Amino acid sequence: MTERTIVITGASDGIGAAAARALSQSGDRVVIVGRSPAKTAAIAAELGADFLVADFSRLDEVRNLAVELQERYPRIDVLANNAGGIMGERETTVDGCEKTFQVNHLAPFLLTTLLMDRLIASQARVINTSSAANLLFGKIDLGDLQAETKYSANKSYGDAKLANILFTRELHHRYSDQGLTTAAFHPGVVATSFSTGSTTLMRLIYQTPLKRLLLGAEQGADTLVWLATAKPGTDWASGEYYEKRRIQKANKQAYDAQLAAELWERSSALVAAHSAPLAS
Repeated sequence: MTERTIVITGASDGIGAAAARALSQSGDRVVIVGRSPAKTAAIAAELGADFLVADFSRLDEVRNLAVELQERYPRIDVLANNAGGIMGERETTVDGCEKTFQVNHLAPFLLTTLLMDRLIASQARVINTSSAANLLFGKIDLGDLQAETKYSANKSYGDAKLANILFTRELHHRYSDQGLTTAAFHPGVVATSFSTGSTTLMRLIYQTPLKRLLLGAEQGADTLVWLATAKPGTDWASGEYYEKRRIQKANKQAYDAQLAAELWERSSALVAAHSAPLAS
């Protein structure tokens, strides 16, 4: 089997790191992307992998990441948009966007669209890490995407995870006829550090002895690894939302084709308005 290039964001810890380990063992070339220079370099050194550092709360760093990926890799066979997290009090990024929405949706949206020509040329698959929070808390209001009038950490996270699924479905709608395949998935409730810095009650599960009841990172990464290695169109269907390797029911808004298209256009306008120019 020809070596593939797999880019995993949020790969310096948790399910991203676990997926990177599993995919490296299968002979793929894995590119580790993380926010922390030290942690990202450590995972890359462990695996003998390439790595790049980018903070998704800064859209200029996402743009620079896209440039570096295109300069280094003639092919990108898999893009796993795994970076994300739940925040605490409402916070605005340097780009002027609500942080939860930017880190979990806008940044991966921007990275994917900037890489689109390379992804299509590679007949790539795009895998988006969502969450059951899309069903529990999500209710997208296109008039308040930045949660300026109504904010809670859980709802903003749920909205962003719902946006991941809408993005997945719209990617399929726009590009499946050009060979791109895509899926979103819920990893399960995994014992990771993703809620670090959050003030929500969810941190009590992730950062107390209750953490022992959660899935391990390897279990959480299983569906990501499966989507990256199994055959799309045969083993899994593009455009769908998965958990435990099976299609799952998402929030009813996830199936609104008009909402998916409008969210794409709003996201495009937001990243265009708030992003710095590409690095030369």
